[in-house]
Amino acid sequence: MVDNLDFNKTKCLTDDKIEVCESDCINEKLVDKMKENLPSSEMLEDLSELFKVLGDATRIKIIYAISENEMCVCDIAEFLGMTQSAISHQLRVLKRARLVKFRKEGKTVYYSLDDEHINTIFDCGLTHIKEMYY
Repeated sequence: MVDNLDFNKTKCLTDDKIEVCESDCINEKLVDKMKENLPSSEMLEDLSELFKVLGDATRIKIIYAISENEMCVCDIAEFLGMTQSAISHQLRVLKRARLVKFRKEGKTVYYSLDDEHINTIFDCGLTHIKEMYY
């Protein structure tokens, strides 16, 4: 349920309380500029899907595992204490989202992060969370 807040007003999050401007002054230039630069609905939906994929602890652990070195499914499963089948399922999800890539060497398949952006996203998120603990 939403309180009777005027959503045209600027809100700033401070602890658990929402601070609301006491005036209804709108910076139209700023709002217009933001509207011009707003990514398409399709792009924002894709971004939302990316964060949904990242919203699973097992997939985050897999990303952590392969963030420094490529690993085969057997090694990832051993590292996480899970079955190869469970790891393969999560890797399919990560691959569909273009977060991981693979290469075959004989009968072994090695997984790594798809590109440096994924490592950056992971590192930024982890750094942000670590700040809460220190």
